[in-house]
Amino acid sequence: MKEVKIIANLIRKISQIFRVSESELDLIKKKMTAAGMKNKEHYFRKMVLDGYILRLDLADIREMTRLLGITSNNLNQIVKRINSDGSIFANDINDIKANYELLWEQTDKILRSLINIQK
Repeated sequence: MKEVKIIANLIRKISQIFRVSESELDLIKKKMTAAGMKNKEHYFRKMVLDGYILRLDLADIREMTRLLGITSNNLNQIVKRINSDGSIFANDINDIKANYELLWEQTDKILRSLINIQK
């Protein structure tokens, strides 16, 4: 009797078999690795049903989050100083402007990379 896989109340009892060349198999393995997938059956099912797998490099998002944190901390320090003794310095304003400029550059970089994503 054929083995039936039961996953979260999902029964898959129909098997699909197809042949590939060695070079095609190498390419499949490379694409699986690039997609961060190890289970070939899951990879094939995902590709057949969805048509593509999208894996994002979130390094740019992490950098933007880091810049947001720096900018927020600087702003909080300035606000505390203003509330305690009423003073603000030109350097403080220039630092905030520079940080926001970096944030917008990072945002632009992320948006441009998202535009280039193709199915």
